[in-house]
Amino acid sequence: MLQQTQQASIALRRLSYEQRAALLLEIAKLLRRYSNDILEANAKDLASFPTSDPLYDRLLLDADRIERLASAVEQVSTLEDPVGKVLIDKILPNGLRLKKITVPMGVIGIIYESRPNVTIDVAVLCLLSGNAAVLKGGKEAFYSNTALVSILHKALAKSGLPTELVQLLPTDRRYTTELLQAEKYVDLIIPRGSQSLINYVRENAKIPCIETGAGVCHTYVAKNVNLEMAAKIIINAKGSRPSVCNALDCLIVHEDVVESLAPLLKSGLEQYGISVYADEVSFPYFKRLQVPVTPAIEENFGKEWLDYKLSVKTVKDLNEALAHIQKYSSKHSEAILTVDEEEAQRFLQEVDAAAVYHNASTRFTDGGEFGLGAEIGISTQKLHARGPFALEKLVTEKWIVLGEGQIR
Repeated sequence: MLQQTQQASIALRRLSYEQRAALLLEIAKLLRRYSNDILEANAKDLASFPTSDPLYDRLLLDADRIERLASAVEQVSTLEDPVGKVLIDKILPNGLRLKKITVPMGVIGIIYESRPNVTIDVAVLCLLSGNAAVLKGGKEAFYSNTALVSILHKALAKSGLPTELVQLLPTDRRYTTELLQAEKYVDLIIPRGSQSLINYVRENAKIPCIETGAGVCHTYVAKNVNLEMAAKIIINAKGSRPSVCNALDCLIVHEDVVESLAPLLKSGLEQYGISVYADEVSFPYFKRLQVPVTPAIEENFGKEWLDYKLSVKTVKDLNEALAHIQKYSSKHSEAILTVDEEEAQRFLQEVDAAAVYHNASTRFTDGGEFGLGAEIGISTQKLHARGPFALEKLVTEKWIVLGEGQIR
């Protein structure tokens, strides 16, 4: 399968940007046409999970989500072509002309869990940037992913392209290991999911990797803060969609404001059914609210909840907040809520994360929200791509050297 995909990738190099964009429009059209087939397949996956399971929301596809998926594909088709950009163009003293241009990576392997919309997001980003895609989804989304790849294959065939440009590997884990070691046929691996998945890929891959997915996100409420604004941001960051990587996991609160802040969170905590894991200082204030609260233990910090659960840490000052983030952060998204500009600037400068926020919800760390179209994932690394990993980073570079008989 990987040999077939590598061979098929050559066909993409021959396509103009307009042809690649037209392929995406065909995919969007077929997503709408076959939406009932997608929903039937998705129902088979959902049948294995109770609605209370956090995986249920990550797996769920409904008519609205399919429409938004199709619209996102159309939006991606309008993005600027990342391929063929001239980065350097110069003539050397010996007359040689050097050009450095952007070119596709080649074959990209994406390993991901749960969310079937990722199948479409990553495939269209790869195709528009001239890359073939090898997809390794989780067994929990098998039926949904199979239906979605079938639609991708229909669009490829209708466009006169080999369907092997997008391959869906079997769900058995041994195929993951085989993919990670296929350095002859795959140029880049992108794991998107839990920390355990990322660790597995890191430990077993022979192919360069860019890690995405795991997000342990903190929000620090400083001493000088608009408490009403802070409460709205906290509830949005935690409650709007807890199963995604940019959701809030740990609330850090200055000890002088925790008593005043807690009551302002009560209605939001109740609205979403959020359980609090509070440290010793904050525990009595949340206990008074008569919301689900448990004394926090060490394992509650540095944890990506992916659920309606929130850990709370009380600190004496910014230094203590920064130390807590430094210890437990996954370097995804971190926020400070304060009216003190000097304190905010120090936080933004010192916190080591892909995205840092002042007075805003971490839920904005997203390729679509950042105006990048769909995303492969959120990279927490520092090489090549960091933050929302989207179309413009799915390329590498090539030197073109034009001579007239020069020898060295």
